[in-house]
Amino acid sequence: MCTVVIDVADAGARLLAVRDEDPQRAWDDLGEWWPDAYPGVIGIHDRRAGGAWLALDPQTHRLAVLLNRADVLDLPEADVLSRGSLALESVAGRSPEAPLRMHGFNLLEVTPTGSRVLHWDGGTLRETPVTHGVHMIAHDDLDDPRTARIEAWLPHFAEARPDDEGWAGRWVELLARSAELDPDDDRAIIRDNNAHGYPTESLLYCTAEVSADAASVRSHVLAEPGHWG
Repeated sequence: MCTVVIDVADAGARLLAVRDEDPQRAWDDLGEWWPDAYPGVIGIHDRRAGGAWLALDPQTHRLAVLLNRADVLDLPEADVLSRGSLALESVAGRSPEAPLRMHGFNLLEVTPTGSRVLHWDGGTLRETPVTHGVHMIAHDDLDDPRTARIEAWLPHFAEARPDDEGWAGRWVELLARSAELDPDDDRAIIRDNNAHGYPTESLLYCTAEVSADAASVRSHVLAEPGHWG
């Protein structure tokens, strides 16, 4: 149940991405973990499947973030492929094409000339362009009011729209304010999803910028999963 806030403008995009995952699942912070297959690409590495939750190619200025969503996939688990390759393939210029032997996902693709979300529900792959302005996405659709944290916080992130170099600080301050909620509250962005039947908690957040001139990403690992501070 990850969460991404993104601001799209003529000059590119800026985003804040929060990763939720099982704390017992091994992973590595930002680094060049794929020097042979994806030279120069940096990302958050999933050790079990070898893939990435977030990936950035600083040379091509492509960024991708993977969020899980519910699906109707009708395949034995032994035949299902990992979603971990999606972000890496995306920044290499190879977006997914249906049909896919994968569980459901939202794949946010960011480039200097435009951004979009690819949605896969196990049966249909569709695309939503991310238009100018501030948007949020989690496990449903872009800006989906069915997601309580989007309904609660999207207006606040839009009000603090990043229009100068202080954007990241303002958005992180707002993220800290959201963390005053209990981590199992439906409106919480820093989350503990165990109460909802999922063994996942917020582990870190990243801030990133993509433009025609440069692309960069920074990460901050939470000291305690599911809790701010």
